[in-house]
Amino acid sequence: MAAPLVRPRHDKKIAGVCAGLARRFGTTPTTMRVLFVVSCLLPGPQFLLYIALWFLLPAEDAYREAW
Repeated sequence: MAAPLVRPRHDKKIAGVCAGLARRFGTTPTTMRVLFVVSCLLPGPQFLLYIALWFLLPAEDAYREAW
């Protein structure tokens, strides 16, 4: 079973979005952060998507309390 898509309490730099995505997809947070920075060089709404995920993804603590 895959890890839940949540923002971790630890191992975050700004909001934990990249760390949460990395945990969910089985890669390292550093790899996910590099992919995000490189994707920002391309045209598109990457930064807006990051902000949206910041608000939409539950924090790890809130997720554990709900389950």
